[in-house]
Amino acid sequence: MPDYPAATQRSRVRVPLRFNDGYSVDAELVTFHGLTDGQEHVAMILGTPSATPLVRLHSECLTGDVFGSSRCDCGPQLREAVEQIATRGGVLLYLRQEGRGIGLYNKLDAYALQDEGLDTYAANTALGLPEDARDYTAAAQMLRALGITELDLLSNNPDKAVQLRDLGITVGHRVPTGVFTTAHNVRYLRAKVLQTQHTLPLAKLTAG
Repeated sequence: MPDYPAATQRSRVRVPLRFNDGYSVDAELVTFHGLTDGQEHVAMILGTPSATPLVRLHSECLTGDVFGSSRCDCGPQLREAVEQIATRGGVLLYLRQEGRGIGLYNKLDAYALQDEGLDTYAANTALGLPEDARDYTAAAQMLRALGITELDLLSNNPDKAVQLRDLGITVGHRVPTGVFTTAHNVRYLRAKVLQTQHTLPLAKLTAG
């Protein structure tokens, strides 16, 4: 048994989604009681999940997901994940962990330091913050509340798989996401490869 409390489902509601490129899909959004961090995380059920569903842990990114910022790849990853999961059947956990867990204001402060030459991780450190403050205990609680203890993980980030396994969730395969480069995010993507071993093709991430 896991050494963290169980969460329970709070509500379910159907929401039709439509993206800027015209892609649309119906989703069922699930909210929860009892999440350890007290945040309002949401599970998005897409398609018909199988016994081993495709799951993505997507950390909230206001600038990328909503405003279309090209300083990161969060918005395109979210759009891709929704379609991939809907096609196969699974769940997207939308986690309120802005800026790898440091919050929106701190993330924008880190952007200012990146403009001075620091990479995304060094900027967090310069602010006296963790390189990555995310903890996925609430994600494991959400999955268990949905009856999911075995999954394939849609992610380039090996730490997500490690944390889920440590929390008692069986991760079968880690399915990579696409590579979404812009003139403004290449240094950011390279830092993710070099600092936290994200599975992205380093040779293609050139600044020129």
